Amino acid sequence: MSDDPSFSLSAQDSLVAIMVAVSASDENIRTTELIKIEAAVNMLPIFANYDSDRLSTISKTVLDLFEQEDGLDALFGLIREALPERLHETAYALACDVAAADGILGETELRLLEEIRYELNIDRLHAAAIERGARARHLS
Repeated sequence: MSDDPSFSLSAQDSLVAIMVAVSASDENIRTTELIKIEAAVNMLPIFANYDSDRLSTISKTVLDLFEQEDGLDALFGLIREALPERLHETAYALACDVAAADGILGETELRLLEEIRYELNIDRLHAAAIERGARARHLS
């Protein structure tokens, strides 16, 4: 992570960080998850003006934070500061898509999704609809 105390994320960085966090949560970043993240950054309108070179910087930041004792709390602090409320459900939808990308939802991914729902204050009914959509998109 940047040693700069004024380090902050943009809204798009926050979305990338959430996707990377879900992928890394089980300590096994799968190719299908990386492809899903890259596709989201390349295709979604929210990332239209995003510098895709930031992907590696944000990924390294997330992985560095995961090595620290309170790293997840620090990550959520950065995300809450940078992510406007209007993008909270978008963030959760992207997280669900990455979690579902490899067809395996492990316990650690499920716990992180639950934490994301809590941290971003996603209504349970809305979360269920988002989860259902992700499941439907990733059926094989």
